[in-house]
Amino acid sequence: MSDVNALMEMGFPGNRAEKALAATRHQGIQVAIDWLFAHADDPDIDEPLKPDAGHTLGADDRTPVENFDPENDENVVGTVEQSEGKSPAQALSLKCEDCGKLLKSEGQVQMHAGRTGHQNFAESTEEIKPLTEEEKKTQLEKLQSKRLERRQERAEKEKQENIEREKMRRKTGKEMTDFKQKFEFQEAQKIAEQRRREKMEEKKLRQKLKEQIARDRAEKASQSSKPASQVTTPAAPASAQGSSQSPLKEYTTCRLQFRLTNGTAITGTFKPTDTLTSVISYIESNRTDGALPFLLTTTFPKKTFTAIDMDKTLKECDLVPSAVLILIKQ
Repeated sequence: MSDVNALMEMGFPGNRAEKALAATRHQGIQVAIDWLFAHADDPDIDEPLKPDAGHTLGADDRTPVENFDPENDENVVGTVEQSEGKSPAQALSLKCEDCGKLLKSEGQVQMHAGRTGHQNFAESTEEIKPLTEEEKKTQLEKLQSKRLERRQERAEKEKQENIEREKMRRKTGKEMTDFKQKFEFQEAQKIAEQRRREKMEEKKLRQKLKEQIARDRAEKASQSSKPASQVTTPAAPASAQGSSQSPLKEYTTCRLQFRLTNGTAITGTFKPTDTLTSVISYIESNRTDGALPFLLTTTFPKKTFTAIDMDKTLKECDLVPSAVLILIKQ
């Protein structure tokens, strides 16, 4: 049985077997196996074997001999002098003088020295017997075992890498979730604080309106409770003089609060002579609830302002000195 067939029986593809034997100059199955293990991950390992270019006329008559070194992954090139009529004795193997093991190549010597620490080697004329079927079977089992171990190591390494990536992904996701929750909590606090301030302002404004209404009612009640003799006046000049002595209070500013359609509120200060048209312009410039069309209405007394009222002043609309206006969608 040829070395190629023996390697193929061990599970190697035919092309790899031929390439390994050619690269190691047919120094034996064991050397070829070592070469295959060392070059298993080469990108061109499965490319077809290129035939030798052969001898070139006029070239050196020395025949190159390559001794493959599996440990250093190098080919050591030597030459053999070819002389006619001479057949020098050749060493058939290398022997470890420390343990007596026969080795077939320099590569095996270096591997043996690396594993055992032995340093004494010598050439030997003893021939290394070819592997028996049982030895080939043993070598194949070892080869398959090594392949399985390497596959398991790669699978375990990939598993650990996947676990680390998943841990990193979960950590990043948790950090993003925590940041989002914190941001939402802060925004909710801001909105709650803004609504609290708006409610306080609205409450104060309502209290002022109630006080103003109470004063107006008390003033009207006091005027209506006076006797008729005190109310009537003998002459127009006298009544004019009396009215000038107790004039009504004139306000120079008007404070209005607007409740928008989204529940928020804005406040503005105007002149009593400003018209509702200027108030509408102010609302459209400062509102935060969109650009939907709206109407203005008061809560007490209930009144809705329409297009007819747009040219009226705030004083004419009874909105002085302050009032709360609600925006309702049309």
